[in-house]
Amino acid sequence: MIDHWPLVGLRLSTPRLELRLPSEDELAELGELAAEGVHEPDRMPFLVPWTDLPPADRARSVVQHHWLRRGNWSPENWALNLVVFEKDQVVGLQTIAARDFAMLREVSTASWLGAPFQRQGIGTEMRAAVLHLAFVGLNALEAMSGAFEDNASSFTVSMKHGYELDGVERHVVRGQPAIMRRLRLTRARWQVHQHVPVSVVGLPPCLPMFGLLDDSGAGRQESTL
Repeated sequence: MIDHWPLVGLRLSTPRLELRLPSEDELAELGELAAEGVHEPDRMPFLVPWTDLPPADRARSVVQHHWLRRGNWSPENWALNLVVFEKDQVVGLQTIAARDFAMLREVSTASWLGAPFQRQGIGTEMRAAVLHLAFVGLNALEAMSGAFEDNASSFTVSMKHGYELDGVERHVVRGQPAIMRRLRLTRARWQVHQHVPVSVVGLPPCLPMFGLLDDSGAGRQESTL
């Protein structure tokens, strides 16, 4: 499979974590983790309220979304859904995505952790991993994120990495108005705030899938911070 889908060989590692594409059994574990709960029921941190689904439907939606993003992948519009492992245990999902990346050099990130693994610093390390992939491996210029006003943990992670406020958006979630704060991280600020050691292996064969060529200067060698 790696000859046809080289992303299966991509590995991001931090001192505690490994991020990679899952096997089918590991994807099932991710769905089961989501079914057990991701956040308190009295708030909704996601623009699409997928966690309001019943547990079995929630697990199935995680699996289907993973297949959908693989099936819809193109160099002009991609989303890499990396399962996060701590000591070989599935603990959550970290996404990095982009449109027209070859031209814009801008990525966005999103993530979630199973309830038992929150508030342990895992969110900081998994974000560090994909930011390293973006800025070192893919030669990105900026990274975007966002969170609703009541999502303090997400803001804390973003601030640790040097993001700055970039405006607000108004949405309707669960039939109520909700304010999302946009966040932007430049390469220069990331270089100042990076503090988590990250290694990336298996990237060079993947570059065309991100819309990059081998002579682009991105990812020519395995990268380590």
